[in-house]
Amino acid sequence: MTRYKESLLPVVLLLFFQLLPAAASGQIDKLVIPAGTPEDHDLQEISDQQDAAKKLAMYQDFVQKYAANPAAVAYGNWEISQAYQTSGDLKQALDYGDKALAGAPRNLDILVSQASIAQQAKDNARLMDYAAKGGDVCNSVGKQAKPDGVSEEEFKQRVANETSAAQSNCDFLESVGFNVITGENDAKSRMADIEKYTAAFPNSKFQDQVASYAMYSLGQLNDQTRLVAYGEKTLAANPNSLAALLLLANFYGDDTKPGSAGKAISYAQKAIEVAKPDAPDADKSSKLSGGVAHTIVGYTYAFKQDKTSAAIPELKTAAALLKGQDDQQYARALYGLGYAYGKLNKLTEARDVLTEAVKISSPWQKVSQDLLAKVNAARAKGK
Repeated sequence: MTRYKESLLPVVLLLFFQLLPAAASGQIDKLVIPAGTPEDHDLQEISDQQDAAKKLAMYQDFVQKYAANPAAVAYGNWEISQAYQTSGDLKQALDYGDKALAGAPRNLDILVSQASIAQQAKDNARLMDYAAKGGDVCNSVGKQAKPDGVSEEEFKQRVANETSAAQSNCDFLESVGFNVITGENDAKSRMADIEKYTAAFPNSKFQDQVASYAMYSLGQLNDQTRLVAYGEKTLAANPNSLAALLLLANFYGDDTKPGSAGKAISYAQKAIEVAKPDAPDADKSSKLSGGVAHTIVGYTYAFKQDKTSAAIPELKTAAALLKGQDDQQYARALYGLGYAYGKLNKLTEARDVLTEAVKISSPWQKVSQDLLAKVNAARAKGK
């Protein structure tokens, strides 16, 4: 889609739009050039011009001629922007689109047009800025006060019409903003994008995925304080967020402060409840999430609370769920299970699971080998 004007109303209908002042922050800017005015006449003449180069020059003259008319300047610059986009000069297209936005900063059509050009130019920084500005406008739709002299029924209809008209633009901006987040490889930049996005789209349909990316990014940045705060904030908004439950369960499972072990188990058990890994229709994601959560409970019992007997069924369940789903997590569960069996002097069982663990290339391979050697030595000594 290179020219959004073509998907909007024809120029004749655009002449009836109204340019609201930028100070009206709770509303959407719309462009109006009254029919029968000199601006209207000139725009009709420009519209009839078939030569692209001449049409561009005429729009540039139009902007200069009606410099005192904000609506005319915004509309003219927007047309120039789209002309440059069509010709492939994306830098000029973005520059002129920004001039249009300066005159109508809350115009969703122009914001969408700019987002489309930035997307085409692969300029993700500007793309996120346009998406965020658009999100702010979208959040204001339908929230303006009822004007005096307007009936309640008429006002509700106006709001419904405005909401319906803005929906496709808002959906587009919400989606392209999310795509910027998913396509960013640098954790610091991704987190900055997430902060802009969540402020602009607080009730996004992608909020669970955005929260997952945020926690992943903060983990990469090793910012544990913000990581936990974000996880708890996410759970306050969505108590069933698996990503947040597992993150906090894992964090508190590693934490050495008093009370952390109990929190780890609580979050992990809630994650198991949400994931439903034992359900007949459980998919890979559910089994993986449930398996990791069972592992966290088992590790916490075995390594933090000295409840080795209670750890074994958790880790056996974890291993069963993770086998064939994720080798790294499967190896982790096997090591914990081997440790628990060994601690209870169930050496044959420990040998069997550790023998399987050492076959998997993972961070637990070396410690599994070391523990297996101790188990084998103990079995030999027992004989």
